[in-house]
Amino acid sequence: MASEESRFPFSASAEVSSEDSVELTRVTELSRYGCYLETAKHRTTGTRVTVKIMNKDQIFEATATVLYSRPTMGMAVAFRKVKPLFRSMLKDWLHQSLEQQNRKPSIDNSETE
Repeated sequence: MASEESRFPFSASAEVSSEDSVELTRVTELSRYGCYLETAKHRTTGTRVTVKIMNKDQIFEATATVLYSRPTMGMAVAFRKVKPLFRSMLKDWLHQSLEQQNRKPSIDNSETE
């Protein structure tokens, strides 16, 4: 179960829109169930938003709920409704992110104590 909830480092442009605003931002972490976005605008927990993530030539879109928000830093959102096409795209992105993580040499792993 824990592996299903893992968030992976992910960098892509995004757009977050709610009833009163649209904000261009970046995704820094991604999971099957949500993502973390760098945002300047503070949104209260429970706010419903629409998230669009632009990665290369693909655009992912889902409705989401704000889990928590850190003013001027960002917010975590949980996806609410994800269409099958976008679920498939998300799965591919997560797989690519996992492969990238496994390929990159880590400074921490190269040093022995």
